[in-house]
Amino acid sequence: MVFSESLKKNSDFQNVYKNGKSYANKYLVMYVLENNTNRNRLGISASKKVGNSVVRHRFARLVRESYRLHENIFNSGLDIVVVARKSAAFVGYAEIESALLHLSKLHHIIKVYFYDEEN
Repeated sequence: MVFSESLKKNSDFQNVYKNGKSYANKYLVMYVLENNTNRNRLGISASKKVGNSVVRHRFARLVRESYRLHENIFNSGLDIVVVARKSAAFVGYAEIESALLHLSKLHHIIKVYFYDEEN
């Protein structure tokens, strides 16, 4: 990730859950909170309800890759936590990417020029 880091500490996740804004769709729940830096931090969470460790890790890789490929269109200075829903267990890359971009639009964290081109 060129412009981003990972959220790793439990306290950082809890801060985003408590103080951030959330939107959800069929596959994902996304929490967003400003972090007052010029970098984004991405956290990915999938509980055991989603599946075994192989399934959860695959989900994390798909989210990380879809974020990485679209990283340049995200506003900077954000803590973003993406949480898997049960229905995300066996979907493909295209569905995860679409869900991630959909929630990003709802949060208004995509740069304006990209958002206008899509609509």
